[in-house]
Amino acid sequence: MPAAAPAVPPSHSLMKPDARLTTGPIGRTLLMFSLPVLGSNILQSLNASINSVWVGRFLGEAALTATSNANIILFFLLGVVFGISMANTIMIGQAVGARDLGEARRVVGTSTTFFVLLSVLASAGGYIFTPDILAAMHTPHDAAPLAVTYLRIIFVALPFMYFYNFVMMTLRGAGDSRTPFYFMLLSAGLDVVLNPVLIFGVGPLPPLGIAGSALATLIAQMVSLVAMIALLYRRRHFLLLHREQLALLWPDPAILRSLVMKGLPMGLQMVVISSSAIVMMSMVNAHGSQTTAAYGVASQLWTYVQMPALAVGASVSSMVAQNVGAGFWHRVTRITKLGLLFNLLMTGALVGLIYLFDRHSLGLFLGDDGFAIGIAQHINAIVLWSFILFGFTIVVFGTVRATGAVMAPLVILFISMWVIRLPFAWVLGPSLGAEAIWWSFPLGSVVSLALAMAYYRFGNWRRSHILPTAPHPAEAVGLAPDTSMGTPCEDAGNEPGEVAPATPEPEAVR
Repeated sequence: MPAAAPAVPPSHSLMKPDARLTTGPIGRTLLMFSLPVLGSNILQSLNASINSVWVGRFLGEAALTATSNANIILFFLLGVVFGISMANTIMIGQAVGARDLGEARRVVGTSTTFFVLLSVLASAGGYIFTPDILAAMHTPHDAAPLAVTYLRIIFVALPFMYFYNFVMMTLRGAGDSRTPFYFMLLSAGLDVVLNPVLIFGVGPLPPLGIAGSALATLIAQMVSLVAMIALLYRRRHFLLLHREQLALLWPDPAILRSLVMKGLPMGLQMVVISSSAIVMMSMVNAHGSQTTAAYGVASQLWTYVQMPALAVGASVSSMVAQNVGAGFWHRVTRITKLGLLFNLLMTGALVGLIYLFDRHSLGLFLGDDGFAIGIAQHINAIVLWSFILFGFTIVVFGTVRATGAVMAPLVILFISMWVIRLPFAWVLGPSLGAEAIWWSFPLGSVVSLALAMAYYRFGNWRRSHILPTAPHPAEAVGLAPDTSMGTPCEDAGNEPGEVAPATPEPEAVR
């Protein structure tokens, strides 16, 4: 491993699990766990946005439309394995919370084999059928050849992207959100530097155009994945499989069944979102390249607005999973409430900033095209505020799926996307035009939040489980204050259906 590899502070040693997710003050622990996740998400989105700036400003609207269509496909492909990644994260989190590291390693072994096989199959199939996929999306004719070139290289990079995300989510399930952030920083930095070099050419390197942008992503993902795995072996991470443990790579039937049965509904959640986005993009494409470019750029800004909610939701999920594994159910409600508060503060702040500097931020991508900027500003005025509601839904979903309750979020998303949003845009499209598309976003967000809160309050998610066998009661290590304000926990505060920790708190730490 190169000497420049990111260092891990001694207080965050990877030699053993970190117990702070189950014993630390909830507010401060959730915030400190969320910030590196948020940083990783911002870096990923910033990387994509900078790439769009290069493509849109120097290669033209057709190239920007091509990358917008290709990125929708990429989101769909990542969504396919999102569920398996989340199931893996939650299973590891519950096993680590229960201090059953043998079970956690068995999950890692089975998941590794599954991810490798799945990524290779998806990469090969996608490369072959790229033209057919883009044609089905009604990609504009002037952008289609560029989109084929770009997307095929992305398909080559797909195995690295899949496994890169798998490793990062495994670490988060184990309670480490900092290491993924360091390597996302490396990946984003490489991609940003390589994009102009490969697009325009430098010295003996010929200009590759839009293919150079995709190739930069491939190289950055591959280098970062190899470097991260090398560092983890150097640090002797407690979940790594060594030579004597390679037999764990042979899939365990019970774990594989849980990964698929629990991961498939969570993956379908992302498929529902991404497939609806593909249909939505097809509707937008019908209004011409300028509207598509405006929508694509507005979507770039939306990724930033969604980042806090996604980070807090993922952190809530990891934290709840470990507390469920440890039997500390009384902490789950407080984790959820603080997650909702953090989403309101962070997402609300971003929404306000973008409304304040809307035209300037859109101008980074669209240059002096005042007509397209005007369309994008109008889209933001209608859609942007609804992502606060989206954030609340994501936090609630993060809590319930951490217990293994995965079907309700899938049904709720399907209703809001495919029963409400798309039919609204399609039915009213002939009379309202593109306005029907834009107004379908806040409508879907209101419906999904109402259904999510109803399930959280009245559903049976507290009785769900995800590990093949229920974790053994964790040895109590003492309960820290439940909030960063130092309020002591009270078992009487449990909500209906919750249970107190299986093991009483040692008298010495009461």
